[in-house]
Amino acid sequence: MILRSIGEGAAKLVRLLSVALLVAARTFAQAPEGPMTPPPSVTIQQAPRTALKVRVTLVNTPAVVRNAKGEMVHNLDAKDFQVTDNGVRQQITHFDLGSDPVSMVVLVETSSRVSALLPQVRKTGILLTQTVMGPTGESAVVSFNDSIDKLQDFTTSSDLIESTMSQLPEGTSGAKLYDAMAVGVEMLSGRPRQSTEKFPSRRILMILAEADDEGSVSKLGEVLRKAQLANVTIYSVGLSTTRSELQSKRPPDGQSPITPPGTFGRPPFPGSIQTPDTAAEAQGVDITALAVWAVKHAENVVKGEALEAAAAATGGVHIATFRDRSIENAVDEIGGELHSQYNLSYSPTDASSSGYHEITVTVDKQNLKVRARPGYYLP
Repeated sequence: MILRSIGEGAAKLVRLLSVALLVAARTFAQAPEGPMTPPPSVTIQQAPRTALKVRVTLVNTPAVVRNAKGEMVHNLDAKDFQVTDNGVRQQITHFDLGSDPVSMVVLVETSSRVSALLPQVRKTGILLTQTVMGPTGESAVVSFNDSIDKLQDFTTSSDLIESTMSQLPEGTSGAKLYDAMAVGVEMLSGRPRQSTEKFPSRRILMILAEADDEGSVSKLGEVLRKAQLANVTIYSVGLSTTRSELQSKRPPDGQSPITPPGTFGRPPFPGSIQTPDTAAEAQGVDITALAVWAVKHAENVVKGEALEAAAAATGGVHIATFRDRSIENAVDEIGGELHSQYNLSYSPTDASSSGYHEITVTVDKQNLKVRARPGYYLP
């Protein structure tokens, strides 16, 4: 009797399980595909939308101070400077005179159009390491023509940088300047990590190239926006296709422009360095205003002004080499300025306000002129 009861119970359990599985199968088969439409009386709750904003935690601005004679001034303290961001005075959190370590990308045009100048460019390795990078810095080397090639990643070895520069290969006739600048800015954006460094390093993009671009996808204004947000300062040495043609003793294909690419139309005043500011005074062109326009609109600038505008937008300097200034002398001058400039840092009081932020740097002393980056753009 006991065995019979157990058997009947097991059979009943099997029947119950079979019915449950059949109901579940029918329910699954009748389930609608995709989301169910709620009844009209039910209010659908929307996910909250949040605006994406970029927050700037630290702004570095190099500042070069000169007296009425054009000589650099080296005896100022942090209390002598005033920095404003969109008209609001900022507290300087870091102050240095030329000793902060340098992270640098050397961007070199190797186009066949400047092939006659490449022997001179190949000799600049020791100047780049000794006068620009310095004993505590690091550097990388990138070449560009129709393609962009990373020839040497970041290293503190002067020997590796000098060897790479001395073996620069000649490329094709193209010159993707803006795309190469975008690569250089991207490489510098994370060097070094802000969370591990004691002091902010100076991120330097050193460009040895013509001012013209051919075939780039990147827009100069967009590249300069990213450079400003990453605290990258751009220095440039303008190579000249006209000078290259003269040195190679080949007649130009057509009539040369009055102002060759990468050069200024007039020589600087005696005893002064040719900068975007002095060029503007000589030619009546406001390079800084041109640079600000390019950044605000994320567009390219007038052809032939790219290097000057890039330097002006980031607080650097452009030096032409068409006349009596050699490429080596230009690199040496930039190195001298770089290690004699003031480096000011601050955390903006309004760090998330979108649009263009205008930076002004002034000195509380008479007869002194300050050159610094004009601002930055927050999307």
